[in-house]
Amino acid sequence: MSYAGPGFEPPQPPGSPRSLLRRPLAVALAVLVVSGSGGWLVWQAFADDGGDGKGRVEFSGEYVPLSPTMYPGDPATTPAAPLTGKVVVVDPGHNPGNFKHTAEINRKVDIGTNSKECDTTGTATNSGYTEAEFTLDVARRLRTVLEQQGATVKFTQDGDRTPDRAFGPCVDERARIGNVARADAVVSIHADGSSAGNRGFHVILPGAVHEGDADTRPIVASSKVLGEDIKDGFVRETGSAPSNYIGDGTGLDTRTDLGGLNLSTVPKVFIECGNMRDSADVALLTSGTWREKAAQGISEGIVSFLRGS
Repeated sequence: MSYAGPGFEPPQPPGSPRSLLRRPLAVALAVLVVSGSGGWLVWQAFADDGGDGKGRVEFSGEYVPLSPTMYPGDPATTPAAPLTGKVVVVDPGHNPGNFKHTAEINRKVDIGTNSKECDTTGTATNSGYTEAEFTLDVARRLRTVLEQQGATVKFTQDGDRTPDRAFGPCVDERARIGNVARADAVVSIHADGSSAGNRGFHVILPGAVHEGDADTRPIVASSKVLGEDIKDGFVRETGSAPSNYIGDGTGLDTRTDLGGLNLSTVPKVFIECGNMRDSADVALLTSGTWREKAAQGISEGIVSFLRGS
């Protein structure tokens, strides 16, 4: 088969002017990828007849290191997850076992400003879906998302405390867990039990407290940033509006009467994800799809806070 077209030239006799002109340009390049050595081995073959019609071939070899992008997925070159090296403590509010341990959770503990009950049962919907069930479900979803982002996640409780302590922990212990872990961020997950018609979520921030064992002054500013970031992430993912009954529409509320905040020495906030006594909010809180969005929104806020810290 023959071919004649653009770029095609018949062979030229040795010594012809066109052959002489083309002689220095005869170059053959072979590339061998040597994956095990982490580089490219390049061989070049140069052909030249030296003007006497006798072909001579010279080889040169060169090792060229690979750039990081040449090995996608290589652990040595893959960027770290955004929360690698960060510790996040997740505090699922209350405990499903609190209902059976009323005497224990009614015991008073010191929260710095005064004494308060160890814990409470939390609220529930009219149909019996408890706040403690809700908080554990959202917390577990949140843990999955945060761990995918590279964070080390610790729980204050996972519904698995020993039989003789199948309640709580108390609010002072919840704060201590975050402090001992030297958490980069702590979020306590809750749902409210307000009147019907009161809708929306709000994030609770620690106020300035300096009394007894409580000194929130070092964490007030950072906790506010954490709370604002979580509020923004929660709105984006869930589409929920800030509370219409607390926080004047800001979605933020500052308090100095919560032991879990007063005794914290690391950035910490509470989030009340909705009102379990309002039917419209209940339709959201009892939806697994919505709870997944809630976990995503809280995670977004934590990631934003920790990347900026």
